[in-house]
Amino acid sequence: MTTTPATTATPTAPAAPATADELLLPVPDEDGAPFWEYAAQGELRIQACAEPACGKLRFPPRPCCPHCRSFDSEWLPVSGRGRIWSYVRPHPPLLPAYAAQAPYNVILVELVDAPHIRLVGNLVTSADAPLDSVDPARLRIGARVQVAFTETGGVSVPRWVLEKS
Repeated sequence: MTTTPATTATPTAPAAPATADELLLPVPDEDGAPFWEYAAQGELRIQACAEPACGKLRFPPRPCCPHCRSFDSEWLPVSGRGRIWSYVRPHPPLLPAYAAQAPYNVILVELVDAPHIRLVGNLVTSADAPLDSVDPARLRIGARVQVAFTETGGVSVPRWVLEKS
């Protein structure tokens, strides 16, 4: 999957001030399109091998199973629960829309249902909260999180909130 800016300035016009709506958005490819379609429905699904003898989950999505080389796949729902495996707090210089919210966090979440699969996102206080909404003191490796979806630039993206104790 690649990303593209949600908006771009034309070369002849001066660039407008950056807003949160100018964040990089996913550009679904043929293999990853179902991930984003399910995300738009508020579901976290992971591609799995549909070969009965294999059935292994895989991410990122791809046409062929890396375990058995089958081209048959399906999309299985997962709980959306995970643990923070790693994180960073980017600081400027950044793209303008990100610099306006910095410093913020970027987390790598290991899924409870599939510990070998890790998804990148942001830890926020609620699905639609700003990227810098979580106190950095609350970031810790192993913290339990739950997926929460928000729409950005017409695409539903997964973010993460701390699980309630």
